[in-house]
Amino acid sequence: MRLLLIVNETATAVTARRRVLVQRVLGADHKLEVEETSRRGHAARIARGAALEGVDVVVVLGGDGTLSEAADGLAGSTTALAPLPGGSTNVFARSIGVAYDPVQAAERLAQSLDRRSFERVGLGVAEGRRFLFHAGLGFDAAVIARVERRSFLKRYGTHPLFVAATIDTWLRRYDRRRPRFRVELGDGESLGDSAFTIVSNQRPWAYLGKRPLMLAPHAGLDVPLTVTLFRSIGLATVLGGAAAALNGGQRLMQHPKVLQRRDVRSLTVVGDGPFPWQIDGDYLGDTEHLTISWMPDALTIVMPP
Repeated sequence: MRLLLIVNETATAVTARRRVLVQRVLGADHKLEVEETSRRGHAARIARGAALEGVDVVVVLGGDGTLSEAADGLAGSTTALAPLPGGSTNVFARSIGVAYDPVQAAERLAQSLDRRSFERVGLGVAEGRRFLFHAGLGFDAAVIARVERRSFLKRYGTHPLFVAATIDTWLRRYDRRRPRFRVELGDGESLGDSAFTIVSNQRPWAYLGKRPLMLAPHAGLDVPLTVTLFRSIGLATVLGGAAAALNGGQRLMQHPKVLQRRDVRSLTVVGDGPFPWQIDGDYLGDTEHLTISWMPDALTIVMPP
């Protein structure tokens, strides 16, 4: 097969040694080309060009942001996407069972390529940008924006950094006095006001260390989106939601300030002023209006053996 390896050298877990070993494994039985990302959006352009040139598989050694960009570039094509964990959390790769060590993951990827272990999946789409596992609106996007200002600290402790950013954002940097936007589903149902909403294309929402945070236990790559809406982010709601997410997410829907809808194919989000948003862990700024939809049969993923 013809493979293109996209490498984000600034990703937390990418080292020169790991890169050499990954290239050795993948190049043993396949024609391997390598390109490096140099800026935001670059992986999408590289992946889109690879699809046009007839590359069979685009392999990404990087974090969730680089992987998400590559998925956006490959959407609608027949070129497959294969993740290797190079970031600090690697939510999507872990969600489909990819090994946490990049070299071990590359060895298993070689087995999957031999077995033609490919699966066609759906993607979420927010304002034309495709996403793999979730879009976050409101509070979590504000947390990610805070983390990105200190991204150089990720190599020294990603999860403590996120916890500290969450506490700091909740205490001082996010207006908790009022909802920030309204959510309306494409079938006409209004879910009402929200301070924080997650639109899930895959589970879990994130990981805290080795433990998955499960907001939408029924979300998956072969079904439409799941919308989880928090009416407020008061202390009781945040702590109760975190506890439920750490224990499988089933009890989350019993909370009076939380609402969830499954099998959602489209929705519209209208802000009461600007609100922050993020895609697959990448902060994309503030907006006052979003349209989000589900794109079935959008992308081929190489699945672990």
